[in-house]
Amino acid sequence: VQLQASGGGQVQPGGSLSLSCAASGLTYGSYVMGWFRQAPGKEREFVAAFGRNNYRYYSDSVKGRFTMSRDGAKNTNYLQMNSLKPEDTAVYFCAAGYPPVGSIRSDSLYRYWGQGTQVTVSS
Repeated sequence: VQLQASGGGQVQPGGSLSLSCAASGLTYGSYVMGWFRQAPGKEREFVAAFGRNNYRYYSDSVKGRFTMSRDGAKNTNYLQMNSLKPEDTAVYFCAAGYPPVGSIRSDSLYRYWGQGTQVTVSS
């Protein structure tokens, strides 16, 4: 199983970035895909997830600004990030696994992780 994340970069406050995470070795739709982030000196935190029930989950801090989507043909998930703020600066990780819905925000329940991609929001 491999998860390949891409799309990070630097953007000014209010700008947008799109991250992608291509999965191989996993059957599309059979797993939960999540995004987490870790800022310097902070613990890794949940950002968003696409459940096996096709429901999308977001942290309160990104709700309304970030949107997850996916392309079954490419077995790829996307995280569209709009209205970015300096506090969104972090290394972003995609992860896949089989957490129950009630624990979808728990990073410890994700089995597979992609390499991180840096997102920097700064003027």
